[in-house]
Amino acid sequence: LRRRTLTTILVSAALLLAVILGASLYGDVGQVTHLDLRKLTPSLAHPFGTDWLGRDMFARTLKGLRVSLGIGLVAASISALMALCLGLAAATLSRAVDRVVTWLVDVVMSTPHLVLLILISFVCGGGPTGVVIAVAVTHWPSLTRVIRAEVMQLRSADYVQLSRRLGKPRTWIARRHMTPHVLPQFLVGLLLLVPHAILHAAALTFLGFGMSPHSPEIGALLAEAMRYLSMGLWWLAVAPGIALILTIKTFDVLGNNIKALLDPKTCRE
Repeated sequence: LRRRTLTTILVSAALLLAVILGASLYGDVGQVTHLDLRKLTPSLAHPFGTDWLGRDMFARTLKGLRVSLGIGLVAASISALMALCLGLAAATLSRAVDRVVTWLVDVVMSTPHLVLLILISFVCGGGPTGVVIAVAVTHWPSLTRVIRAEVMQLRSADYVQLSRRLGKPRTWIARRHMTPHVLPQFLVGLLLLVPHAILHAAALTFLGFGMSPHSPEIGALLAEAMRYLSMGLWWLAVAPGIALILTIKTFDVLGNNIKALLDPKTCRE
């Protein structure tokens, strides 16, 4: 089981790395127009076909996935750090802080997710900054609950109680005892947040509240393709859509396998 898990992790990481390197190797291929190659169906020369300007959709999809991966990683990292700080604060500081953090978690989780994303992105002016802020601000509550619960259980440990009796401040205990203990949950939570961040960033752009429609982002590609589906250019939406789903699934598999690898119950199997 451990060997299979490691193999799955390596294969998933290799696929994601191939997307990033492939986008770099193609250079400006996806941006150069070739009017004599307009609206070509998928073939060996053009695996994802070409669009209405003769641009290679395979190259454009790789570039769009690279942009989406970058946005997803940045947004998920910010969100995971917020969850780590708030979860530690709720479990180690005063009851008032715990009530405030719990209230914030309930408010964010009770608000319709897509509506909140659109509102924050619109207020921040859209673009990469708006998308990152919107995704980061809305994806921390679930991980915050996990970290808070872990730290709550850890507070009764003997070495934590001993540190308190020795007069160590709560911030010192949180930094030296709590943080190392929750780092595996933090890492797994971060990896599992990335596919959600990628999908929601693409959804914002698709709906017109995210990246510029002229940017090579996967949501922008899908939004452009909607105008040409009635003309029979099905590959403009199907190919990037499948590529997005496979990328999200790869990250999900990567996160779940790393979670299994770090789980004490399965790491020795």
